[in-house]
Amino acid sequence: MVEQTHAAHTSISRKAPLPAVSDLYNIDHLLSEEERMVRDTVRKFVRERVLPIIGTHFEAGTFPRELVSEIAALGLLGMHLEGYGCAGLSAVCYGLVCQELEAGDSGIRSFVSVQGSLAMYPIWAFGSDEQKEHWLPRMARGEAIGCFGLTEPDRGSDAAHMQTTARLDGDAYILNGTKMWITNGSIADVAVVWAQTSEGIRGFLVERGTPGFSTSNIHQKLSLRASVTSELHFSDCRVPVQNMLPNVLGMRGPLSCLNEARYGIAWGVTGAARTCYETALEYAKTRIQFGRPIAGFQLVQNKLVIMATELVKAQLLALQLGRLKDEGLMHPVQISLAKRNNVREALHTAREARSVLGANGITLEYPIIRHMNNLESVFTYEGTDDIHTLIIGQAITGENAFS
Repeated sequence: MVEQTHAAHTSISRKAPLPAVSDLYNIDHLLSEEERMVRDTVRKFVRERVLPIIGTHFEAGTFPRELVSEIAALGLLGMHLEGYGCAGLSAVCYGLVCQELEAGDSGIRSFVSVQGSLAMYPIWAFGSDEQKEHWLPRMARGEAIGCFGLTEPDRGSDAAHMQTTARLDGDAYILNGTKMWITNGSIADVAVVWAQTSEGIRGFLVERGTPGFSTSNIHQKLSLRASVTSELHFSDCRVPVQNMLPNVLGMRGPLSCLNEARYGIAWGVTGAARTCYETALEYAKTRIQFGRPIAGFQLVQNKLVIMATELVKAQLLALQLGRLKDEGLMHPVQISLAKRNNVREALHTAREARSVLGANGITLEYPIIRHMNNLESVFTYEGTDDIHTLIIGQAITGENAFS
């Protein structure tokens, strides 16, 4: 009986093709034809347009703004929103796009995430008809760039106690305060800014050139170097009443935006992890030491197996999250679980991959150190690892550890 069972198992195994080294669980089979087409289109774009230039931009600390029009032409800006020139594609399609963009560089995915999930989404979800008509079509075409102003120098995770204020004065609100670590800040045509009012926290659309509104870039970054990171400064900045987002009050507004962005991150980091794993695998097959490829040594194989396993787990977690989102069943705790796990494992993968390459792993000749540095920022933004831990902890215990 044991021999028959073993023979049957062997026969079944031989019928199945050897899985791809980057898709050991044949996740591709779980995707629809449309989802694969979207993924492959963006993967081709990244290979042909992003990878040839991203290392140079990372080293120089510059954002490849020349790619914005091409990204817009692919329909990726606000692609998960309906109407106003947006593609209206599924959450899974959007996640796959984030995965492929971040396989190129976290900075490129961050640009698309901020534009679509943090700037366009609040206008789409909470804006007036006039605000939507004015901004969303232009932003979808890449003609107007947006940013999201929530984090402050002294208020990171504790955003509910933000110090930026908006005081009603006749037909305008007077904004005062500073926002920090703002992606796209100095190149944005409109900033979605959250501030304390007499009613509670409100969102405002602050246009570039408004008196009292200025930006300054954050320099000397060793992470997300191919991305614009800025401070927003408001000094008696007069914003017309009609620029307030009318349909949301309180932290529900910014938190709903963060959930949209965190969803994209959970997918995006799987792309960075995949690139690091594939690079380490190829290097290990060709790097000869002690008369043989280092891929033949047990310690190296152990590292590669862990990378491959965690990549599969992260991709499956992201895919199920996307399916839940498309069915309207996704809960914020599930986003926190995916963001926390996938970023952790992507960062671990990048570090292990760098060790496989040895000294070569620290040069921009290979993409690993760039991804590793970028992931240090992703580990922190859109909710730190600690914050997501407490969100999940509260959900499973019923106890609030935040205060």
